[in-house]
Amino acid sequence: MDAVMAHRLFARSLGLPPLVHHEDGFNQDETDGLKRSRNWFRRLALPTAAALVVPSQVLEQIALETWRQPAARVQRIANGIRLADFAKPARADALPGLVKQPGDLWLGTMAGLRAVKNLPEMVHLAQWLPEPWKLVIVGEGPERDEIEWTVAELDVQGWVFLPGHAPDPAAVMPLFDLFALTSQSEQFPISVVEAMATALAVVSTDVGDVAAMVSDENRPLIAGARTPHFMIEPLLALTGDQALRASIGGANRAKAQAEYGEDAMIAAYRSTYAGAMGIAALP
Repeated sequence: MDAVMAHRLFARSLGLPPLVHHEDGFNQDETDGLKRSRNWFRRLALPTAAALVVPSQVLEQIALETWRQPAARVQRIANGIRLADFAKPARADALPGLVKQPGDLWLGTMAGLRAVKNLPEMVHLAQWLPEPWKLVIVGEGPERDEIEWTVAELDVQGWVFLPGHAPDPAAVMPLFDLFALTSQSEQFPISVVEAMATALAVVSTDVGDVAAMVSDENRPLIAGARTPHFMIEPLLALTGDQALRASIGGANRAKAQAEYGEDAMIAAYRSTYAGAMGIAALP
């Protein structure tokens, strides 16, 4: 945003090129409400931006109503992925140091281990998992010690695992049998798109666009609040019903293939940047 304000102040005098600004979401300090000072800063800084790109319906509404941006400036472009990468079969040894054993079922998540992801609460949810389910939290970050402390306090070491960072999500996601998200703040999380492309059902707090992202079949199983406690009922419904997981997972994959491909995202970016440059299309 400092660069956006600099553009606002000096674009004309210095002959600066057009600016396209991207907003992805908020961190822990704005999970309970947007900061007034940041809202005002955006209102003041954004008028010379050629476009404001957001990934979610929630952020689009904030841009239009709270930051008071004209509709012509705001471009909502959904996050997309290489869908074919997530259609590959699972390899039991895709995670270093953790091999999926025959008969195991994994409730999995992939995330940076940050406070906003609320992962200690996911460990609490693991207490509700029936046999032979395990919780696998893939990722690395500053909250690792807090998560491990929660695992030890609840004495769930036997079915909660933190294998660390995985450089290739497409190799790991097929190991999961169900995907979980306990975040306090999200907009259009890539991990949910990846889970959908892998034909997984999703159980999640109701944050950002998650309820709108998933298929119609999955939507009733998104918790009606940001509190993970409300995930217990859908979690039990999904862990106990393989046919339901498969049906919802298939619907999620179909929606991902129809709406969340990388090619469509790139085409939208190309159009936005071409418009900012005043040309018909990028070469």
